[in-house]
Amino acid sequence: MEANTMEDRGSNALKSHMSGCDQLVLRQTRRGWLQDCLGCEAKTEFKYFIGDQQVFQSLEDAGCFCRICCTPCHPYTMVVKELNTDEEIITVERPLRCANGCCKCCCYQEASVKSNGADLGRVQETCWFCVPSMKVYDHTGNQLYLVHPPTCFGGICINCCAEGNPCSRKGCCKSSFRIYSADAGAAANTDDPYLGVILKKPKSMAIELFTDAATFNVDFPKDASADQKGLLTGVSIFINSVFYEGNDDS
Repeated sequence: MEANTMEDRGSNALKSHMSGCDQLVLRQTRRGWLQDCLGCEAKTEFKYFIGDQQVFQSLEDAGCFCRICCTPCHPYTMVVKELNTDEEIITVERPLRCANGCCKCCCYQEASVKSNGADLGRVQETCWFCVPSMKVYDHTGNQLYLVHPPTCFGGICINCCAEGNPCSRKGCCKSSFRIYSADAGAAANTDDPYLGVILKKPKSMAIELFTDAATFNVDFPKDASADQKGLLTGVSIFINSVFYEGNDDS
């Protein structure tokens, strides 16, 4: 599959920042440990960095009742804006769907990604059993990528040691979703080639224990266009909301 077959779509800010970008770092803003402990789910806010420089920012638009009572599946709109100009980079829209879970046959978790009014694509949960997976589609409906955690035992289980020994400092609290080509099987092993990775990194012990603030490193596929990098940024936001929001043990 050629990953750069997508049309030149999206805002000028998206093209300007993403064209030469190999990695994007998403840092979720801590909204206060007390409200997290009391179950008050604040609006998700991210800061985005290329290297050491912050380039984007975003704040979730979602109702208070849905955030508190339907954290794993609440609908929201997230607009990622350029830091100094507020020009739109991407807009992620997640509708209300059944919570993420195995063996579902319908009502899959999904989200669409747009930029400057143009559809970039969408991400949708698949039917899975032991290893959660998602398919990423472009604006025409063609599948671009398959995204799921690294696996072992022939794709039966999640490989918890893929990013380092979880009992050591190197791998502690790390988890990842790897980006495979569209024709990769759902049972792709850790040793199989993957195109990119969305890695959740650990922060301090206090932050891990008392808040659900997360940091993600997104390594884009080498031949991804600016449009596809914007789409995968939206996928990273989606992964956080589905697998890590409201789950302090992740």
